[in-house]
Amino acid sequence: MLPNLNKRTFTLGMASAVALGLAACGTKPTKPGAATFIGGNEPPAAPREFRAAWVSTVANIDWPSRPNLSAAKQQQEVLAILDRAQAMNLNAIVLQVRPAADTIYPSNLEPWTEYLSGIQGKAPQPFYDPLAYWITEAHARGIELHAWFNPYRARMDASRGQSAPNHITNTNPAVVKRYGKFMWMDPGEPAAVKQTLDVILDVVRRYDIDGVHIDDYFYPYPIDAAPQVAGNAAALDGRPGTRELDFPDDPAWHRYLAGGGQLDRANWRRDNVNRLIEAMYKGIHAEKSWVRFGISPFGLGRPDRRPPGINGFSQYDKLYADAELWLEKGWVDYFVPQLYWPIKPPGQAYDVLLDYWIRQNPQRRHIWPGLFTSRIGAATKGYEPQEVLAQVDVTRTRPLATGHVHFSMVALMQNRKGIADQLRTTRYAGQALVPATTWLGNERPGTPLVGASRRARSVDLTLKAGKANALYAVWSRHGGQWRFAVVPAVRVAWSVPDDATLGAAEIVVVSAVDRLGNEGARVRVWGKA
Repeated sequence: MLPNLNKRTFTLGMASAVALGLAACGTKPTKPGAATFIGGNEPPAAPREFRAAWVSTVANIDWPSRPNLSAAKQQQEVLAILDRAQAMNLNAIVLQVRPAADTIYPSNLEPWTEYLSGIQGKAPQPFYDPLAYWITEAHARGIELHAWFNPYRARMDASRGQSAPNHITNTNPAVVKRYGKFMWMDPGEPAAVKQTLDVILDVVRRYDIDGVHIDDYFYPYPIDAAPQVAGNAAALDGRPGTRELDFPDDPAWHRYLAGGGQLDRANWRRDNVNRLIEAMYKGIHAEKSWVRFGISPFGLGRPDRRPPGINGFSQYDKLYADAELWLEKGWVDYFVPQLYWPIKPPGQAYDVLLDYWIRQNPQRRHIWPGLFTSRIGAATKGYEPQEVLAQVDVTRTRPLATGHVHFSMVALMQNRKGIADQLRTTRYAGQALVPATTWLGNERPGTPLVGASRRARSVDLTLKAGKANALYAVWSRHGGQWRFAVVPAVRVAWSVPDDATLGAAEIVVVSAVDRLGNEGARVRVWGKA
């Protein structure tokens, strides 16, 4: 039933496809940086690695490059970012869609962000939906799009103008508190928590996103108390002669006590955050089971659990973020600790911290550390590209850490000190699938119907994906060496070019990959053993 190189186009039916299928789930992934694989009549396991970059909209860090660009210019910048990501063999973008209780998409719940137009509440001109555009263009390139929300930040004094009438500072000012130069939604106020949850679930319902992502901003990072309010300061922050300004959540705290609450204030604050995290995880999956939930907390764990020699800021005590609990409970699908330090310094050593978070992960959720790639070329504490390359290498030596995320895309767009080129030609020489999230579903996708025909310099495929497929995995063998490609399921045609050195494709094998990364049966669509 297998065609030879001279046969015309053919289509494999379901029965023969199943007979030819090769089990993929549970096999050890091939080295993710490899471009070719040698030997055998059957291809190896698909390379797997989460390779992503954050795209910040706040303060126009990454996109758009400045406010008040035309819709066409904004779209040009989107395409440039996605084209660079595709050329580098990244497979995910983490896009900030809610920077400060405002949005980059049309919403009945919150206003348009000022970082698009320069005025909060003003839509792009001419009108388009930026989030929908990002999703469509990312998926067309086989790139996942994860929507990144800041759960509590409401406003910054550095904002350019007044808040829009439908911004929470105007619609429900009682649940927003000033803390230094920021306005902050109070995590102890049920209305503020509901606002964040409603916003996130609204996006999950309306948009074809692949993940929901939140960062390290829970209760705000502490600031020094000004002399005139020193009497309101809370615990010492460790610096002689200074105190931290306590977050002004007295109304919510006193209501809690009046209602019979038994927790002390620090544990009450942590419980406020914990309940939102749990509600987000359950709510997202109730809406769409395949949308993954990820958190990127500060990279240092609880002081009472840290490895010897690790020191520094405690998010547990200062941000009231019990990140270890979230892993223990399995309230995340992927965990991106911000490991923004080099490998060597002992106080915050990258490899030691990575191992720490791996040990805190009894539910075996994805561990994909955040890398401070934007530190390359910085005037102070700057990285050389080799530091980031070495961190990728270290991560790959840990079987339970299966990817990483770069902060942020601007460093890759600027190719600082050649980092984008070096990643592309060395660590990302070949494409990779995102690791499968089997605890959300492990049913293998159906077998695609694939046609193949020989052209002058390629084998051309016609593709028809099954329901809920996100990608095709395509292997081709040239001169005994296997090559791997990831093809978006929106494509109906794909060419496997001949290799200038190794010659024509001898065998072509195709499988379908679903939204959770599960791979279906592999089908040999061209060639013979």
